[in-house]
Amino acid sequence: MTPYTMLVADIGGTRARFALLDESGKPDRVRILAVADFTGPAAAIRAYLTDVGGPNLQAAAIALAGPVQDEVVRLTNGTWTFVRADLMSELGLSRLLLLNDFTALALSLPQLTAADLRQVGGGVPIERSPKAVLGPGTGLGVSGVLFARGHWLALTGEGGHCSLAAADARESTILALARREFEHVSAERLLSGGGLPLLHRLVAEVDGRRGDPLSTAEIVTRAITGDDFQCRAVIDTFCAMLGSVAGNLALTLGAQGGVYIGGGIIPRLGDIFDRSPFRARFEAKGRFAAYLAEIPTYLMLSPTPALLGAAHALADSEGCP
Repeated sequence: MTPYTMLVADIGGTRARFALLDESGKPDRVRILAVADFTGPAAAIRAYLTDVGGPNLQAAAIALAGPVQDEVVRLTNGTWTFVRADLMSELGLSRLLLLNDFTALALSLPQLTAADLRQVGGGVPIERSPKAVLGPGTGLGVSGVLFARGHWLALTGEGGHCSLAAADARESTILALARREFEHVSAERLLSGGGLPLLHRLVAEVDGRRGDPLSTAEIVTRAITGDDFQCRAVIDTFCAMLGSVAGNLALTLGAQGGVYIGGGIIPRLGDIFDRSPFRARFEAKGRFAAYLAEIPTYLMLSPTPALLGAAHALADSEGCP
């Protein structure tokens, strides 16, 4: 297809990222828009095209934070709901590929360079071994890629909604308090932007401190500046629990190609994340501690890696209906 007539997008619960593909099939003219500013993807895409002066679209690959198997698509942690056929008609598309946002993120992993990553802890990746990715943003996304028959194949799932397990007595108490309010306490319930204020309140109760209501942004900012001991304790608990989930994912997938951390929260923590209990908890799996010590963990630095994955998926679907 003609360059700049193919669009890729990564739509989360808070932000929507858009790009047009250039002559080499790489994302170009990247823009990041607020999901809350638009009624749905068609309105956001039209605004994006007006901004960048894009031509009429022929094809699009849109990664979304939610299941995409049905004709009616809903964001898990957002208000957008749309019908696939209606979106194609509104945008005049001849081809539309919808995929889960973390499927797209997983497809980006083999394309990332050293400049796109910061390693946290030890370990060396084994070439062509499975790679895993998870990331706390508005929700908690989970995916991975496997190499088979000369291609990287992405996994599509909803691993963020798996039950969250405690690793010590303190976390058991935190989860017990959460279960007073929720029938099912998933990893996403606490390890996400939406879950961080809840975790802040629960940690304050467990630690016998006053927990004034704070937003996710306020908790992160106070932890970074060091102005609030309680916020720093919450972030340490957050990172420890995330390390446990990441270690479970590495064991489940045999992710000896590395575990990658995306999402919007962790990159904001800077070296606080490096010094947090994340890596120690990642390796704390009893008899398999040595196995996990050899698996590297990386923080993804690029703000738009899922656009690379969406571009790969669109090119791979060429010729498909």
